[in-house]
Amino acid sequence: MALSDSDVQKQINHMMAFIEQEANEKAEEIDAKAEEEFNIEKGRLVQQQRLKIMEFFERKEKQVELQKKIQSSNMLNQSRLKVLKAREDHIKNVLEDARKQLTEVTRDTQRYQTVLKGLIAQALFQLIEGHVLLRCREVDVAIIEPLLDECSASYHEATNLQVQIKIDRDNHLSAESYGGVELSTQQGKIKVVNTLESRLEQITSQITPEIRMVLFGRNVNRRFTD
Repeated sequence: MALSDSDVQKQINHMMAFIEQEANEKAEEIDAKAEEEFNIEKGRLVQQQRLKIMEFFERKEKQVELQKKIQSSNMLNQSRLKVLKAREDHIKNVLEDARKQLTEVTRDTQRYQTVLKGLIAQALFQLIEGHVLLRCREVDVAIIEPLLDECSASYHEATNLQVQIKIDRDNHLSAESYGGVELSTQQGKIKVVNTLESRLEQITSQITPEIRMVLFGRNVNRRFTD
């Protein structure tokens, strides 16, 4: 039995509706899958960027912490240096006061003569020469001259050697010197400086650690005391 035109048209419309429905469902399926893949990729990219941002700020935080440690260390070192400088300045002031007090020694003539005899004797034992030239301050010539025979006799008694001590009257020690003597051979090749300043400097190098300990106490971080 032949189909009428209307029946054919209905079947065609039905087929077209079915095809359109299938197409729509397929399109929706494709859209859903694309949306899912998009969301997955978006999530992956977001997570990747988030990790990069976290790593960036973590590095920045470490850099800031490192800079803080370096700055703190520098400030601590500067503070320590300031403390050390202040301590050294204080020690220098103490030694400078000691240097100024040397003038008290020269004001006491009897005490000064005793000191001079010791300085001359020590220089003679170091030189071990028969003829010695002695330099002193011009104001000390009158004090030292009476001591020379006694010093020569003491030297002879100790060494059984003769020595002649001559005062250099043309080349005195500086008037700004605190006192003492300087002995040399006649040719000036060997010299022994026994001024009060030089002896103070020698003693200073030996007693500075003790002065430091008395003033500031023992440094627990210092292994050696010199």
